[in-house]
Order: sequence, then C-alpha cells, then structure tokens
Amino acid sequence: MSHKRMPKRKAAIAAGGVAALGAAAILLPHANASQDGASDDAAAPRTLKAADASDLASQLAGLLGDAFAGSYYDAGSRQLVVNVIPGDNNNVIVQAKKAGAQVREVENSLPALAAGAQTLKSEATIPGTAWAVDPRTNKILVTADSTVTGDRWDQLESTVDSLGSGMATIKKSQGTFKTFLSGGDAIFAGGARCSAGFNVTAGDGSPAFLTAGHCGVAAEQWADAQDGAPIATVDQATFPGEGDFALVKYDDPATEAPSDVNVGGGQIVPINQAAEATVGLQVFRMGSTTGLSDGQVLGLDATVNYPEGTVTGLIQTNVCAEPGDSGGSLFTQDGQAIGLTSGGSGDCTVGGETFFQPVTTALEAVGATLGAGDAAGGEDAGAGAGEEAGAGEEAGAGEDAGAGAGEEAGAGEEAGGDDLGGEDAGAGHDAGAGVEDEAGVEDEAAANESH
Repeated sequence: MSHKRMPKRKAAIAAGGVAALGAAAILLPHANASQDGASDDAAAPRTLKAADASDLASQLAGLLGDAFAGSYYDAGSRQLVVNVIPGDNNNVIVQAKKAGAQVREVENSLPALAAGAQTLKSEATIPGTAWAVDPRTNKILVTADSTVTGDRWDQLESTVDSLGSGMATIKKSQGTFKTFLSGGDAIFAGGARCSAGFNVTAGDGSPAFLTAGHCGVAAEQWADAQDGAPIATVDQATFPGEGDFALVKYDDPATEAPSDVNVGGGQIVPINQAAEATVGLQVFRMGSTTGLSDGQVLGLDATVNYPEGTVTGLIQTNVCAEPGDSGGSLFTQDGQAIGLTSGGSGDCTVGGETFFQPVTTALEAVGATLGAGDAAGGEDAGAGAGEEAGAGEEAGAGEDAGAGAGEEAGAGEEAGGDDLGGEDAGAGHDAGAGVEDEAGVEDEAAANESH
C-alpha cells in the first residue's frame, strides 16, 4: 500500500498497460446494438473486455433466471460464454444471444450443482480437499492434495461417484493445502509475516487495510518492519468459516492511505473499483514473498478444507503463491480489486492452486469502503481513477470510478519500462523472466534473494 511508513518493493508497470476501462457500459437495454455496425438482429457474440463481460454475466444471471447455469470469459476469443438449461422457452437463448453472449446448452443446473456441493460438504469435508463449480465443464471440480490417501481418498471418491458421472470430477494436487502465513518481511507480528492487501476506509472513517483473516487471528498488532513497533491493530477478522479476511486499522489516524498502488519512479496505478471475479478472468497477484504473479480465475464460491478448518466463498485460481503472500492483493490489469490471498498448494516453482477471498464480500462484511474515503464498487469518488499512470478514463461499467486501493507489502515498486512485472521479492526463488500474459503484459521478474 502506498503510505508513508510501509516499505517499498520493486515493480514495473507501464502507464499505458494499466489504463482504466472505457466508459462503454454493458447495459441490457442497449446490448443488442452491434459493435461493428451489423444489424440489431445479429446474434454473433460480442467482443468484450473482461470487466464488461463480468457485468454482462451478472445481468444475464438475473434475466435468464433458472435457465442460467453459469458463465465464463473466453480470453482467446474475448467473448462471454453463458451456459443455459434447454427447455420449452427458447426465448432465454435468444435474449442471451442478443445481449452479446455466446450461448451453450448444458445439462447441470446451478441448483443441481449446489446440491452436489452440499453433499460433498456433509459427507467429504476432509482436510486437504477443495471444490468449486467449473462452468467450462458444467461440473464440480474436486481437488485433493497429497495428504488425501487411503481411507480418506476412498471416502472422497465414493462421495463423488454418488453424485453421478456427469456431476463432478476429481483432480489430484501434488502439494498440500495451507494458508500462506510465514516468518519473514512485509507486515510483521512476532515471527509471522503476511502481506497487506488494499487500503480502505473503515466505517468510522479511520484509515485501514484489508488482509487475510488467518493473519488477523494469528496476531492482534502488526508492524511494517521486523521487530519494529506496531503501526496497525486488527479490528475484525474472519477465519475459518465464511471467508478469510481481516480489517486492520492504522494506529495513527493521520496515516496516509491513498487509493493507489505506488509502483515507484513517481508512478502510481489506480485501483478503480472492487469487482466480482469471472471464471477465465486474467488476474495479477502481489505479495511480500513472491512479488508479482499472474494467471486465471478457475472457479467461484470455492470451499477449501484447510488443516485449521473449512473456509467457504473463495475464488480458485492457478496463480502461484508462497508463505508470506497471505493477504496480498489480487487485481486486474485495468485496475479492479478482486481478492485477498488466502492459501493453496504448490509454490511459484512448480505451480499449484491458490484461493482468494473476494474483496467485495470482505468490504461488505467489515463495513469498509475501498480506498481513502472512496465508495466501494466504483461509485463517483472524487479522485478520478485515471489521472495517474495514464488512465484518464471512466472505469468499469460506465460509472465514475474513484481512485482505488493501493497495495504494498511486498508487491514491489520500481518503475522501469513498459512491463507489468519485475520485483525485488525478498524471497529466495527465481521469479523467471519474460512471462507474458494474455493481455500482452510481460513479467520480467528476477528475484534471487534468500530468505
């Protein structure tokens, strides 16, 4: 986060690469207007930005009712794919196509998938397991880590089989599900290290930040340097249970907690608004151990059975993370706050699954707003999202998005060129070089320091 006393890390984000979204809203009354001049009757799927696709998916979920069976963003074609349950009323398919979505008929309804997830919860809540609905397969993806063997594996497998052949699949993970709390740098409490996520304004108007709930229950006071004096105190924390998030208030009410990410060299990246994740969305994660990493959203409303207990309502991704990254921010290239790092398996050498707490849910639960006095969700917030880092446009779905939350605690910040990447991670692993995401953003990390 960008404020006076938190240490800076190195990163490089091109101003042009983080330009805010244009003002084109995806609104159903206008959704059958073609982008290429075709007639209003054309049913070809529209080419959409990821954020616009997320807005359209939310609207179609309400419009289609029980026929809606999930959706995902196809980054290759830049189209929203909407699953529908076929029935007597073909009008729902027509409406979805006119709205600009690619429509796919599937067998499993959302209520049926939810019932399957409930069966897993009641009969297979086993440490080291996780599950989430995968709209691309229209099934529940069940993941078991390396500790699930013998009788526990048999129990899990038989439960999945009882759901029916077309309802769920099992994936084996090589790692072990764990929260990413560790000893090291970033924000400190005794021997523990976590990462701060996004600056927020608490309900009483005081400056604060969001981090992982398991960090919040591990210690009450946090410092910005190892063995340093505390600068912030946990106000609320949830873990395990319905989420993994904590609100931590700065002890000094005059602490500067602006709504941006300071990337060094005089550049800042505005976070326009808090937004919901969409399966297929390209996302970036910043954390105190591994700095900057990227990947895609794989599932929503995920349940994870950590050794400490079960956590529900998470975002599942293939973004890597390691101990110490807990609480770090998950965001999009165009400046939307998506999540807070919770935990997962693997590391940034072999990869693995990582789960994130949705920012929107955390903000609502703790009664905070994103940034320094901004309204969460992209409302008109005064400090215009795009006046810094070359982002001078209205963000999101046509609302005036105020400057978003900054993140620091290890997301490294050094302006350097035209790439989103490059961090002095302070974590003993090679972050690689030249890893280019689908949006053309290149990660040029080279972290070679040791723990």
